Amino acid sequence: MKLQNRIATLIKLGEYLDANSPEWESVKENAFFKNPWFTDSFVEIAKNNIVQHFLKPELLENWCAHYLIPNQPKQIKNIGIVMAGNIPLVGFHDFLSVFISGHKQTIKLSSKDEVLLKHFIDKMISWDDEIQELITVADQLKQCDAYIATGSNQSAGYFETYFGKYPNIIRKNRTSIAVLDGNETEAELLELSNDVHLYFGLGCRNVSKIYVPKNYDFVPILRAFDNFNSLGNHHKFRNNYDYQLSICLINSIPYMTNECTILLESKLVHAPISVLFYEFYDIHENPIDKMSNENELQCIIGKNHLPFGKSQIPGLFDYADDVDTIEFLNQL
Repeated sequence: MKLQNRIATLIKLGEYLDANSPEWESVKENAFFKNPWFTDSFVEIAKNNIVQHFLKPELLENWCAHYLIPNQPKQIKNIGIVMAGNIPLVGFHDFLSVFISGHKQTIKLSSKDEVLLKHFIDKMISWDDEIQELITVADQLKQCDAYIATGSNQSAGYFETYFGKYPNIIRKNRTSIAVLDGNETEAELLELSNDVHLYFGLGCRNVSKIYVPKNYDFVPILRAFDNFNSLGNHHKFRNNYDYQLSICLINSIPYMTNECTILLESKLVHAPISVLFYEFYDIHENPIDKMSNENELQCIIGKNHLPFGKSQIPGLFDYADDVDTIEFLNQL
């Protein structure tokens, strides 16, 4: 399948998704039925980001031109992909990277996200049956030439055992942080609220901790977080919020809340669902310089870093864990 045909298929996929057909609405309902964290609004946000930032003709053309992607790889390999499922379509970039490269791929979908990407693949095959030779969905990954696997720190150990002798990309737990200086505008705090709360905060690009100067006024940020108070109506999120709040009350742990998000002071960076950690720093210091766990970070938000509101809007060149997937594929 020639490169221009692969690009054309991806553009057609973007146009299909942009049309919001009754078929797509039915697929979203099925995805929510299988996984209640995949609400209609969050699936739409993920889908729109893919359409706007991955599947536009000029973006795909520039991406391919940057890597001089040929019509066919010199030697076509079969890439095994273990998909994550923490947020809707989180594995789409891996799928897209392998497809645009011209390699074959065998995908093990997450049980949490087995509806959406499968629908994309089925639509693409219905438009061009050549694609059936390039993409396989399987329960087990066997006889692959290389592997891309995303999971937890625990599962990464298993991946290294099974896939270690092959070329691989193995990803572990990551999260994101924000550095505030206390001069943020109301608009910036609202954007930060998106970084924290989109997809219920379940993504590695979601901000789970903020660094704030000493004597920071938390009232404006809590007001900004009111923008996502509707999350409290979601039964799974509410159960997590009530559980975390009860721990604070029982153990007399100081906390702040707007009845939806709990702010807790902590040295940790990975916060539970419904909790945002914070840590104070001296305004003359750079808190990043003192971090010992930078390898656990996916994004850093704030002035001189990624702009507020952009953590969950990755582009084609934003590779998970800063590992260039296309370079990896080109070197096989």
